[in-house]
Amino acid sequence: MNTVRFATEKDIPRILELLIQVDMVHHNGRPDIFKGPATKYNADQLKELLANDEYVIMVCVDEDDRAIGHAFCIHKQVLSDNVLTDIKTLYIDDICVDEAARGQHVGKSLYDAVVKYAREKSYYNITLNVWSCNPGAMKFYESMGLVPQKICMEKVL
Repeated sequence: MNTVRFATEKDIPRILELLIQVDMVHHNGRPDIFKGPATKYNADQLKELLANDEYVIMVCVDEDDRAIGHAFCIHKQVLSDNVLTDIKTLYIDDICVDEAARGQHVGKSLYDAVVKYAREKSYYNITLNVWSCNPGAMKFYESMGLVPQKICMEKVL
């Protein structure tokens, strides 16, 4: 059974390993954009994020309390915009499942924990971005019931 909990500083080394896996998925799909291997955050930045109330970082752990996946979420709220309504959104910045733990429903456990948290905190919605070079992630999010909200397009020159 997968256990999801809020991340702590003791999880940072493992989160850094998982962040490299995330980067490499993106680097392999878009080496013109993503360096590899790299991490989005360093250990000091992760400590700051863990202490920042605007971020929610969860880990799914195995029976040895070792992180086998993580979810990074950011609180976002539009207020007094000329066009947009005042809604509170929980943005999923990143969900990662360790390559060795794929197929064990780690991603679903993390996603379900994020949804539960968002409902408890009265968010209007959950949003995320997914790179088109990551069809496995797109398929996973669609299976969780997410639908496109907007689409970013590009033309490489």
